[in-house]
Amino acid sequence: MAVPFAENAVSGTVESAEVARFAAMAAEWWDPHGPCRPLHRVNPTRLGFVRDRLAGQFGRITTGRQPFAGLGLLDIGCGGGLVSEPMARLGFAVTGIDPAAENVAVARAHARAQGLAINYRAEAAEALVAEGAQFDAVLALEVVEHVVRPAEFLGMVGRLVRPGGAIVLSTLNRTAKAWALGIVGAEYVLRWIPRGTHSWAKFVRPSELAAGVRRAGLDVREVAGMHYDPWADRWSLGPGLDVNYLMFATRA
Repeated sequence: MAVPFAENAVSGTVESAEVARFAAMAAEWWDPHGPCRPLHRVNPTRLGFVRDRLAGQFGRITTGRQPFAGLGLLDIGCGGGLVSEPMARLGFAVTGIDPAAENVAVARAHARAQGLAINYRAEAAEALVAEGAQFDAVLALEVVEHVVRPAEFLGMVGRLVRPGGAIVLSTLNRTAKAWALGIVGAEYVLRWIPRGTHSWAKFVRPSELAAGVRRAGLDVREVAGMHYDPWADRWSLGPGLDVNYLMFATRA
């Protein structure tokens, strides 16, 4: 299934091996029982966090139809569109980017079948920074742990947020518990995701992520943990940050 590369090349903050890994899953993005099952299960929790924090930032009432109409949103590492599509339904003008062309092709086809107009581009964040593009909201969900030079990546992401805008990031903490649950448990024991999906060395501590976000000119407003209940097969928000967590930040 793997996409062949002559070497593990790095372009900007994108590593070819990471692109190949997710490109190999392209056809299965929308299968809730396939390798993207963990993303399908965690999606309601992280989407609720994104919706509510952005509603507060922009003074929108989420009970109405398309409450975020008139605002632009960038979904970095959009994959097959699991986040881009719900954001488009909420009224955002969504741009989804992913360095894997295979993922973008799947995302475009699925959005078209759903009647959603989403601007998908097979590019990395560097391309949008070079264009001087900016957005009201930027999402980088389960992305930071897959880039090289995360500090450089966060600096670029910060430049993509308009004044008065906001960013939401989610990633995994670099703890023994995250290694045990996120790698050993998810990849080797339960086999929820393909082996090698994560590298513990690339996990990012909340303090490191917050420092990078602040250096990018953003103000950290909230950090929340995401917790999985195996008995209920459900994710929820909570105060513990030792495995999965979300960060919400704004630009003044």
